[in-house]
Amino acid sequence: MLSSSGNVVVKTVIFAISLALIAFSTWLFLNRQYVIDTLTIWSYEPTAAVQAVNSRAALTDKGAFYFYATQPVLAEQDEFNTGCPRQEVGNPILGCYTGDGRIYIYNITNEQLDGMEEVTAVHEMLHAVWARMSDTEREEMTNRLMAAYGEIENSDLADRMAYYERTEPGQIANELHSILGTEFTSLSPELEAHYAQYFNRATVLSLYASYNSVYEALYERADTLYAQMETLGNTIEQRLESYTQQSAQLSADIAAFNARAASGQFSSMAQFYAERAVLVNRTDQLEAERIAINADIASYNDMQREYEQIAGQIELLNESIDSFTTIEDTPSL
Repeated sequence: MLSSSGNVVVKTVIFAISLALIAFSTWLFLNRQYVIDTLTIWSYEPTAAVQAVNSRAALTDKGAFYFYATQPVLAEQDEFNTGCPRQEVGNPILGCYTGDGRIYIYNITNEQLDGMEEVTAVHEMLHAVWARMSDTEREEMTNRLMAAYGEIENSDLADRMAYYERTEPGQIANELHSILGTEFTSLSPELEAHYAQYFNRATVLSLYASYNSVYEALYERADTLYAQMETLGNTIEQRLESYTQQSAQLSADIAAFNARAASGQFSSMAQFYAERAVLVNRTDQLEAERIAINADIASYNDMQREYEQIAGQIELLNESIDSFTTIEDTPSL
């Protein structure tokens, strides 16, 4: 039989346990996503390829936690296309953060685009971070991101934002959170501090610059060639028109000269040779112009061949990151 003091002790222990359970339940409710993430990580075994991506992407412990909490997959074509349905024809995607919290990254084997998988991984990991922010945190981050976006003059970025507005309405800030963090330098101290929690920005920006420079060099050369071809093409057209007119006039003048010579209309041999010398000089000048025009045409053709080669290189690069590079056979009856 318990004494009264013993009853007090038991009641005190029960009360303490009750408080502990309430405190734990409260903590569990407030941190349920963290608990889910932790349990997910415990059950997830990353492949060697995924671990390599994590290492090269220079994720911090916190960044790696959120990355692995999504059970990321470095996927081949079929698995990737199933996990990441394309939003628009002609706009390949490199990765996605799915509605059920998974990350899929397309396995890119083109060595010219080394680093693209890692940058994509960080991009998608930041979507996971965004999904775990509170409404207040998202609102504050949105203000900072939109302020940064307003200071960036980049037509390609504007086009991408228009794409996301079409395919993911209401997700502009979410996408900016991933894009600015992985692709753009010189952000505000607040944004820099935010991203530093999850990855080394200098490393990721270097990876991005490396493969992006491959595209930039090709497009820059293509733009230069296009401008040169446009200018030279206009010049050739003008010179050809002038050449054609001068050639026709010269032919007519030579015919008239020959007719006069045949009918004895020259008063002297001196007049004959003087006028003949003028025609010969015009012929020589016109021949020089023909040779020069042909040289310009040859230069134009050389530039056109180079332009087409560059277009082919860009097409091959795009095909190497496009998970829809082949079209299935038409069903037969």
